[in-house]
Amino acid sequence: MNPHGQILVADDDAAIRTVLSQALSRAGHEVRVTSNAGTLWRWVAAGDGDLVITDVVMPDENAFDMLPRIRKARPELPVIVMSAQNTFMTAIKASESGAYEYLPKPFDLSELINVVSRALSEPRRAKASQRADDQAESMPLVGRSAAMQDIYRMLARMMQTDLTVMITGESGTGKELVARALHEYGRRKNGPFVAINMAAIPRDLIESELFGHERGAFTGAQHRSSGRFEQAEGGTLFLDEIGDMPMEAQTRLLRVLQQGEYTTVGGRTPIKTDVRIVAATNKDLRVLINQGLFREDLFYRLNVVPLRLPALRERSEDVPDLVRHFFSRAEAEGLQAKRITADGMEALKRYAWPGNVRELENLVRRLAALYPQDEISRENIEAELSAGVEPAPNVPSNIPEEFTIGQAVEQNLQRYFKMFGDELPPSGLYDRVITEVEYPLVLAALAATRGNQIRAADLLGVNRNTLRKKIRDLGITHYRETKR
Repeated sequence: MNPHGQILVADDDAAIRTVLSQALSRAGHEVRVTSNAGTLWRWVAAGDGDLVITDVVMPDENAFDMLPRIRKARPELPVIVMSAQNTFMTAIKASESGAYEYLPKPFDLSELINVVSRALSEPRRAKASQRADDQAESMPLVGRSAAMQDIYRMLARMMQTDLTVMITGESGTGKELVARALHEYGRRKNGPFVAINMAAIPRDLIESELFGHERGAFTGAQHRSSGRFEQAEGGTLFLDEIGDMPMEAQTRLLRVLQQGEYTTVGGRTPIKTDVRIVAATNKDLRVLINQGLFREDLFYRLNVVPLRLPALRERSEDVPDLVRHFFSRAEAEGLQAKRITADGMEALKRYAWPGNVRELENLVRRLAALYPQDEISRENIEAELSAGVEPAPNVPSNIPEEFTIGQAVEQNLQRYFKMFGDELPPSGLYDRVITEVEYPLVLAALAATRGNQIRAADLLGVNRNTLRKKIRDLGITHYRETKR
């Protein structure tokens, strides 16, 4: 197709029509502009134009309602959709309606010119149509920042493919939400979505968890057990914290990606598999490769489509939308509706959010639950953000030396065994002893870091998700997590 062509522009904003007409004309294109969808449709039906640029909301018709007609009448005609409603679902609807590209307003003119040139140069085929579900607006991907617009557009392109996606980003940025979005709005949405967190499973059990095991494969394997690959058949398998996968399991995963089959632990017969793999990590896998902790060939198999989620501090303009979203969810759960003062919102936007969106959500839920007034002030917010920690009982509040933790563990073990005298403790000794060791160790780390889970996890040498699980499983509730 000729890289210079006739462009049909439809937008009810005269200023935007003028800007687009001038920019596209300077780029060598012939331009026709209109303020309504009716005129645009007459041009398209008459066979005019090589490309369409249209706003979503028009005075006489929504572009998403008109796009199926355009696609049916002229399936090869590329349509670029613009919208000031810069949400995740706008990007998804644009993709599902057959739009060539979605651009949020305000748009970058140079980017638009590049998209036009690419669209005119590429051979076009009709896209399959798939309407978004009515429940789609509940998808909790929120934000109108430029960084999130890039994420939305990338997701829209990936929905109808089975390409392997590698999601990177700090803890709390919403990696699993993005993985679920890829599944729930993609071609495998009728299949299962199965998630496994590598950091939350003992290393010697990961292969069994992934691939299943046969009866008698190892001590305690009394029955055959299905793995996550089998459970995810026909759907999506989300491998969270892939950087924590041991090398042995990496080798087996690489075989699955290369050959599309696996064997259970203790099994001999290869099993064909049909799953889409989405992986995620908050670590730099290239550093792990250099350290010999992650296979380079596996990295390239997983990193087919890299998708980096921005930290919340990189998109602070999204904080108000996120706050309203989380307050709305809290209200739906029966909590009282709240609003935040203007200076309170500015305090939230200035905060660094080391825990990212997850930390903001926890704060909003706490504000909704603990503050009786309808309006939350800056003082209320600053008090919560600077809240300290109650020292854990029986653990020094200052940073403990190694021997302090060791003595706490030893004292707990001695107390445990003295309970039984010369008799053996009851069955389940391993789990009981591990609990006795972990409880004072986790308490000591939390006390040493004044409740900061990120620093406590680093001190212990474990993933933050693992620490959160331990806190929950051990029933540790008498401390408050601090904010940096």
